[in-house]
Amino acid sequence: MGGVLRHVRDLVLAQVDAGHRVALICDVRGTDGYNETMLELLAGDLPLGLHRVAMARAVGFGDIASARASLSVLKRLKPDIVHGHGAKGGVYARAIGALANRDARPARLYSPHGGSLHFDPQSRKGKLYFTVERLLERACETILFVADYERSVYAAKIGTPRCTTQVVHNGLTPAEFEPVVPASQAAAFLFIGEIRMLKGPDLFVDAIAALRSGGHDDVRAVMVGAGPDRAAIAERIRAQGLAGAITMHEPMPARDAFALARTVVMPSRAEAMPYIVLEALAAGMPLIATKVGGIPEIMGENNAALVEPALVPLTDAMRRSLDQPGWLGNQMVPVTTLKSRFSAAVMAESIVNAYREALTRARPAAIQRSPAGPKTNGASSVS
Repeated sequence: MGGVLRHVRDLVLAQVDAGHRVALICDVRGTDGYNETMLELLAGDLPLGLHRVAMARAVGFGDIASARASLSVLKRLKPDIVHGHGAKGGVYARAIGALANRDARPARLYSPHGGSLHFDPQSRKGKLYFTVERLLERACETILFVADYERSVYAAKIGTPRCTTQVVHNGLTPAEFEPVVPASQAAAFLFIGEIRMLKGPDLFVDAIAALRSGGHDDVRAVMVGAGPDRAAIAERIRAQGLAGAITMHEPMPARDAFALARTVVMPSRAEAMPYIVLEALAAGMPLIATKVGGIPEIMGENNAALVEPALVPLTDAMRRSLDQPGWLGNQMVPVTTLKSRFSAAVMAESIVNAYREALTRARPAAIQRSPAGPKTNGASSVS
């Protein structure tokens, strides 16, 4: 899904370019658009293939069949590295990864990408998921976090990890630093992402309603994305009489969506290290975002463009961007700073180095015979 798949794509392509043989195990075909287009383009670049296995987001009895199907693929591949992405991919990689090759145990790594960390530790689901996370630490060489914030949340909700951890920020490719010019009839604001309440689409709709009733009666917005709450958001738009003010589009590449509006708004209630913030800034798009997750690590803790995930502060920032042209642009991170800190090449190199280090602990004798480390067979799982 979304940013997780984007991270995996960039990582996989960099690994293939470096000479590694890589496979990707992921869910069966989902919503047409951004995710499926990305997978179709990626499939031809995978030396060990793209393997589709049904993976439900929620925990259920179907996970048994999914785990068995994933293990069948892994046994054929006999990978050196099994890297699980997201909560479900992380469970599969750690729980069954060691069974992929009994003669030479794979190193197992896990990247949460938010995932289970979004749950309340006092809730029933939170208690269940965090217990599983704690148990699986012993079936893992390394946990790779995409933000310092994500690592601190893990420690607070689950406990100090009993395995090696490392923070490796998401990164962008050189082409993504080319500026995007909004279309001549671009709307004022853009929401882009998975349409579920965690991402704040309801706050976005309500903020547009507040702006139109508070003096900006001609303001228009665009929403791009799919998700479990899309129908509820469409009904919210209709109920507030905003059908002519907010246009909804199916998923599309981020840079295509950026051209539809003059300002990107990210009203999420929770995030890890969202790609869309990096992509918007790199494309030269003014951005208003909520002060959650790793976003302050990108934009700065005291950046005025960051607001609390609530209607009033979000609406106030959006109104200020309309009333004071140029104010928002002055809050943006310089492109030169982004390039030095958030590069896909740096991200991929750091992760491959983490693979090699993990492999020295999973197979110490084999690595001692080959100090430089072999080119690896890798398999990444993504929920």
